[in-house]
Amino acid sequence: MYLSFYGFKDEPFRLTPDPRYLHLSEPHQAALTALLEGIFYRKGLVMLTGPIGTGKTTLVHAALQIIADRKMPIKSALLFNPVLSRDEFLEIMLEEFEVRCPSTSKPRRLAALHQMLLDTQRVRGTAVLFVDEAHLLSPELLEEIRLLGNADTHDGKLLQIVLSGQPELLTIMQSKELSALQQRIAARANLRPLSVAETKVYVAERLSAAGLQRPSPFPAHTLEAVHSFSGGVPRLINLIADGCLALGYRTQRNTVQPGMVEEVAASLGLELPAVPASARKVVRAPVWQETAVRESELMAHRVGVLLDAVQGTRNETNPYRESIPEAAPTQSVSMLNRNGASDAGKDQLVTEKTAVDRLIEAMKHKRTVASGVR
Repeated sequence: MYLSFYGFKDEPFRLTPDPRYLHLSEPHQAALTALLEGIFYRKGLVMLTGPIGTGKTTLVHAALQIIADRKMPIKSALLFNPVLSRDEFLEIMLEEFEVRCPSTSKPRRLAALHQMLLDTQRVRGTAVLFVDEAHLLSPELLEEIRLLGNADTHDGKLLQIVLSGQPELLTIMQSKELSALQQRIAARANLRPLSVAETKVYVAERLSAAGLQRPSPFPAHTLEAVHSFSGGVPRLINLIADGCLALGYRTQRNTVQPGMVEEVAASLGLELPAVPASARKVVRAPVWQETAVRESELMAHRVGVLLDAVQGTRNETNPYRESIPEAAPTQSVSMLNRNGASDAGKDQLVTEKTAVDRLIEAMKHKRTVASGVR
């Protein structure tokens, strides 16, 4: 509708989880890195949490795209509706992994699944199960997942599992009945809403990805209004921005003004928080989100360690190593050493680290392109 009017080749704010529109803010960078490390290093179980609309599903699809482009043989399965019985869960797993088993017997199905995992491991590959909306999993299915995660060899876990869900998943995992599963979580990642600066870069990146060659229709003060009404939640940013572009087309206005943002937000039932701007972070960011900020910094440091190990770069050339204590690298480096027990393992590790390297290079490129809008 408004594509030709503004000069787009594609809709910049569609709600589908398209990896082309992935925005690598600090928490999203940390989360995607945690997912890739968990998969490529065969850690077993990784948990991704975040409020509604913060981009969890988009990250999962981005991880799927990255591993699909890899030379390392990786089998993947995505479960987007986990409201299932134990038998249904196992049945859909086999379908997603393309494992043929004519029998409906659970032991035979498990045996077929285990054989596929072993066959994949023999060719130096791995299998990964993504479970979206994991906060809807029943205790019985969570226990089933724990049991499936027990499959391993001396080389590592045969099945990598990514649980992606809303913050309620954190509360569920704290229950005493799930303590055994909680102890198996090798990595955790938390998403939070975007800051004002991150919102500006987010919008600029999506406009660029959609083919915009002319000046942005969203001036800085308008983007501040978008952030105020959306609270920095990417899905709400998309809804507001898309509505503003549609309104601008209908009224033949090339530049979106704050009043248009307010009009669109009202039509979506969104209101400004009844607190001053200086206090909104406290209101909107629960404790687990504040913790996620520090976790993002530490994950960025881990990425720096990985890049140093692969490329031999010095600290001063790596922007992700700044203001990080020198004692921190020890654990990450020792983790790399454990994965390099054999020559074959070392060769595989180099390939795995290259995937993380590509991720960071993509992030650097995006930030360079968008740096002019900060």
